Amino acid sequence: MRKSANQRTHRGVGMSQRESERGAGKPTTQEAREAWGAEAYSILIGVAQTYHAVITYKDLAEEIQSRSGIRTKALLHNWIGPVLGRVVREAQHRGDPPLTALVVHTDDGKVGGGYKEVLAVAGEPPVEDELEREHHAAEARLACYRRFGAALPPGGGVPALAPRLQASVKRRRERAEEPPRVCGHCFVQLPSTGICDSCD
Repeated sequence: MRKSANQRTHRGVGMSQRESERGAGKPTTQEAREAWGAEAYSILIGVAQTYHAVITYKDLAEEIQSRSGIRTKALLHNWIGPVLGRVVREAQHRGDPPLTALVVHTDDGKVGGGYKEVLAVAGEPPVEDELEREHHAAEARLACYRRFGAALPPGGGVPALAPRLQASVKRRRERAEEPPRVCGHCFVQLPSTGICDSCD
């Protein structure tokens, strides 16, 4: 079926030409979020096809805007949440695992506080402990890899924290496991200089 000139879609958003003329070719916030949500879903399925892959909020936002052709000057934290909320609800509706577990912060590798929406939509209680929340997200990521055909190791794979967070947790654990250094003469714990203040 051929569309008339007044019904051609604008950049895949589903707006007719007449609708787009009212805003000088710019989609409404609602239309943009719908388009971004659809692109985000598609992008995250692609991420889920690689075992232990994650994507940062920043990279996801850029890819969403690039693919949709709809750009915003708004700060990332002002628009990405509602878009990912759509992805959470759509995944639940389709019976897919929570794809938003694949999205992490650039600086620390955590899914962050927005993950509470995944739990709420799934009818699960909130997780207050940050590390416990991140382990929950790691389990959700493994479910995504399994669902969307990632090449898994024998045994079906294991949940994993995002690489940046895993490195941070490992460093903390190694520091905690190091026994304090003590003076071999007076058996007092040494200061960070490694020189005993009592024996000098």
